Amino acid sequence: MKFLDLARVYIRSGSGGSGAISFRREKYVEFGGPDGGNGGRGGDVIVETVEGLNTLIDFRYQQHFFAKSGQGGMGRQRTGKDGDDIVLRVPVGTEILDEDQETVIADLTEPGQRIVLAKGGNGGFGNQHFKSSTNQAPRRANPGQPGVEREIWLRLKLIADVGLLGLPNAGKSTFLAATSNARPKIADYPFTTLVPNLGIVGVDGVEFVVADIPGLIEGAHEGRGLGDRFLGHVERSGALLHLVDGTAADVVADYQTIVTELEMYGEGLVDKARLTVLNKVDSIPTKELAEKRAALSEAAGAEVMAMSGVSGEGVTEVLRALRVMIGKAAPGTPSEDDTGETPWSPL
Repeated sequence: MKFLDLARVYIRSGSGGSGAISFRREKYVEFGGPDGGNGGRGGDVIVETVEGLNTLIDFRYQQHFFAKSGQGGMGRQRTGKDGDDIVLRVPVGTEILDEDQETVIADLTEPGQRIVLAKGGNGGFGNQHFKSSTNQAPRRANPGQPGVEREIWLRLKLIADVGLLGLPNAGKSTFLAATSNARPKIADYPFTTLVPNLGIVGVDGVEFVVADIPGLIEGAHEGRGLGDRFLGHVERSGALLHLVDGTAADVVADYQTIVTELEMYGEGLVDKARLTVLNKVDSIPTKELAEKRAALSEAAGAEVMAMSGVSGEGVTEVLRALRVMIGKAAPGTPSEDDTGETPWSPL
């Protein structure tokens, strides 16, 4: 299945049915009277989040969604049938944007969420509604209200526990392939990863979701390269894993490039919990590794871990550190509710 994280769609709710103008004409009803029914209500356009989806590819092949209009009223005080709603099913993590692509209409982060994007028009009143003591035979009826037509954008931001960051060829896809069942494309040239990949990683019986996005380069916040387009997919992550290529000539400069791009992108990414890891240590001499790790730790202002996604060295320790960072407890670890203390409650 191809990945698509941005789609433009056109929606229109159903118009209400017109009211009817009708009179009773039974043979043995002496004075008859108005009996025109009301029109039916138009259908709504609804968006709903469902589990099992992680792409908006369905909206590439269908961009127009029109709800049914209500049926017109009929004689004998019969109300027209309401129009059927139409439901757009989207992945969890989808944002609904107005046509300017900036105004957020809704942010759907839970399965089963439903919102009405366009309400159907009300049906018009039939002439029976206008009957009064001074107007026994009204010959008027209301038309139904028109539906709402608008253009919206759907933008998907994947929901993951950990987001992978790094320059192209930092080893992000290799790490994801080595620790999960995900099979991203891996090659020895930059920008092998063209779309985000999700993988379920497990350590000590605990599983969490890791998102790999295309590598960032200097100037990504201005639209250079591919990574800036996909940085939104790590906005919802609980923690970030920053991989630095240990074979690079200047690991500190590579580290600072990514941090600068996070600062320029905004959205609070630079303030998220972040674990910095020196990758590809199997290809670095021991003395050089110690020097690079020390320099990187000084630049990051925190301890830097080391690992190799190819050989597996240090990978388990990195996973355990991530598990602690995102707050997932290992099986058998007592929770706060198991301490015998009564949980705090505002009531």
